[in-house]
Amino acid sequence: MKKIGIIGAGNIGMAIAKGLVNHQVVQASQLFLSRRRNGLLKKEEKEGFPVVDNHALVKACDIIILAVLPGQAKEVILDLQALLKGSNKLLVSVVSAVSIKEIKLWCDNHVEVVRIMPNTAAEYGASMTCIAGEEEHAVKQVSDLFEPLGQTMVIKEQHMPAATILAACGIAFFLRFIRAVSQGGIQIGFHAEEAGKIAAQTAMGAAELLLQTANHPETEIDRVTTPMGCTISGLNEMEHFGLRSAMIKGIVKSFSEISDLK
Repeated sequence: MKKIGIIGAGNIGMAIAKGLVNHQVVQASQLFLSRRRNGLLKKEEKEGFPVVDNHALVKACDIIILAVLPGQAKEVILDLQALLKGSNKLLVSVVSAVSIKEIKLWCDNHVEVVRIMPNTAAEYGASMTCIAGEEEHAVKQVSDLFEPLGQTMVIKEQHMPAATILAACGIAFFLRFIRAVSQGGIQIGFHAEEAGKIAAQTAMGAAELLLQTANHPETEIDRVTTPMGCTISGLNEMEHFGLRSAMIKGIVKSFSEISDLK
């Protein structure tokens, strides 16, 4: 079994780590963790994850997942350049707004690089992970690694910023929508816990309908709207207040900001 290391074991890094362990891709003892303040990983260390510094992690691991902030990536990689030289390691970058070309330059072209963009649902096997790379065998290896953590899709690297917005930021967008639905549920009579559970399960059901049928969303909407019914009345009211327009504007706004992440 190959050893995997995650540099930058914060929110997304730990979601990946727990997903890989929860779905039996790797044992905790084979998954090394590091972050700027390793003292924050005491709980994970007790759970069996080896917590080490970046140098020890690179020496021990075959696959290195880089999940640091964009502004930290260059410094981290340059510090590890000598350890990567002459190695047969695979570097998997979760860093947004940093290209494969840039990473390879900082590595002095000593390592294969694949970029990914998962989301925090990876912990529960429900992530959408977009993957881009130049070496087909490396992309295949990463795809196989992340398939147990949800859906995967191989894309062109030029689309990675858009994938960041839809797959990673998208979690927050949908959560905000679910929260709004649950707030409406509270107003019409449910307790907060009840409304939240109904909203979340219904959202999951809507997503599953599309994944299982591959239908256009409007096809499934038409199946639950009847003439002069309450569903179409509610939909039309939301449209009058700009529901779809607000969602689209939010996505486009986030996309316009991604170049400022470095």
